[in-house]
Amino acid sequence: MKNYLFYISQNYSFAILRPIKDILLSRGDTVQWFFEGNAVTESFLMTDETLINNVHDIFTYKPDVVIATANSVPTFIPGLKVSVFHGFDAGKLDKRGNNDHFKIRGCFDLYCTQGPSTTKEFKKLQLSHPYCNVIETGWSTYDPLFSKNEALANQSNNENKQPTIFLGSTFSKSLTQAEYIFPVVKELSETMNWKWIVSLHPKSSHKVIELYKSIESDKLTYQATDDMLPILQEADIMVGDTSSALIMFIVQNKPAITVNNINPQPYYINITDKNELKTAIEKAFSKPADVMQSIAQYNEETHPYQDGQSSVRVIQAIDDVLDNKYPVTHKKPLNLLKNFKFRKRLSYWSLPF
Repeated sequence: MKNYLFYISQNYSFAILRPIKDILLSRGDTVQWFFEGNAVTESFLMTDETLINNVHDIFTYKPDVVIATANSVPTFIPGLKVSVFHGFDAGKLDKRGNNDHFKIRGCFDLYCTQGPSTTKEFKKLQLSHPYCNVIETGWSTYDPLFSKNEALANQSNNENKQPTIFLGSTFSKSLTQAEYIFPVVKELSETMNWKWIVSLHPKSSHKVIELYKSIESDKLTYQATDDMLPILQEADIMVGDTSSALIMFIVQNKPAITVNNINPQPYYINITDKNELKTAIEKAFSKPADVMQSIAQYNEETHPYQDGQSSVRVIQAIDDVLDNKYPVTHKKPLNLLKNFKFRKRLSYWSLPF
């Protein structure tokens, strides 16, 4: 039996980690949660989920493994540090112009990558960061989406239903198009026989979120949720901008529309004028052959696993690393500045340093 700690800072982490949790509990391991910051909703915890309230109690719990969805985690807490990612590469760049998705920050012992395109880049990074392992597992979030029963139920629910659009957006002020397209979405929700489900990133502008809530009707609803999968399953197409949620959507082999995407790709239907949205939506509903072929090719590189077993592979990868089947040649860096910032955020100044 091993002690696992799920270290999270956003509500979307629940859906990513729960498929892993279910398997761990079924085999007799212990799982507890820790929330960093105030963005996680405690009421989202299930009855079988236990919360650790402070860092001191983490040391009492002594986790063997710490699994995180964020880009970094404090290295001074005990346990093998495992990254399972919170999304896919959406092409976002940091202040230096580097791809923010493909970056090793000296925090993790193991990266569980989602597919060949992610694995390839992290394997390159591993050469200059020989203190971590990179093992391709698929993304645990998708296990319920691709399980046979869920797929059959989803297929049944889609028969003869109202055409449904999922509208999602990134929170980045320079990239989000949610406010820009709002007037057109409002008009279309009033004039077309389409169902809209709007769910913006939890860090999105409160003003923009309230805009969409103000036009809720029998055709448009706003959903704040810790689990996007039901929305992804229900929607036939997606409207977005530059967000990893787009990739989460098209992995189902469904078309997506992007508005002013920073790196337009053939697997998206990209527009640069909000007034083109209606035409783009009609095109997406028709599932154009060239777009669908590009989506299929992209999915093979991004997330080819559709067996609902990614969580099993994640746990196996962790077991293998703990069993020293993939020994590393170097120790992780001390990360003094990053750990100082973590200690400040967590108000934790005790040893070890």
